[in-house]
Amino acid sequence: MNVDSVASPNSTANKNSESSSAPTTVTYNQFLQLLIAQMKNQDPTNPTDMSQYMSQFAQLSAVEQAMQTNTRLDTLLSSSALAQAESLVGHTAAFTSSDGEDVKGKIMSVRIIQGGAVAKLDNGVEVQLGPGITIS
Repeated sequence: MNVDSVASPNSTANKNSESSSAPTTVTYNQFLQLLIAQMKNQDPTNPTDMSQYMSQFAQLSAVEQAMQTNTRLDTLLSSSALAQAESLVGHTAAFTSSDGEDVKGKIMSVRIIQGGAVAKLDNGVEVQLGPGITIS
């Protein structure tokens, strides 16, 4: 009896995955379900080595832990940026604008954006905080 493998070149799933450009994300539980299904449906004349399963499981666990760590670090960095931005309110910012004009004003508010922080001064000017800005 000839049994086709799950990932044969003629399989429909393989053709669909090649034509799709969207990334696939597998959760931990989905991986375990796939692993169990693979174990149940493996070719009895050519069983898969258990060390391969354990290697895949260990790799998935490491990736999942790294993703959780990244999420926690992102949260920590956001909290730190907010605390730092809050400490700037009430201070004076001074900088030279792109047209060469010296601008100075009291920081009334700070908002966090993707690229960093933007301070709104008492004179209505908004400036992205970064190199070239003096805070006093």
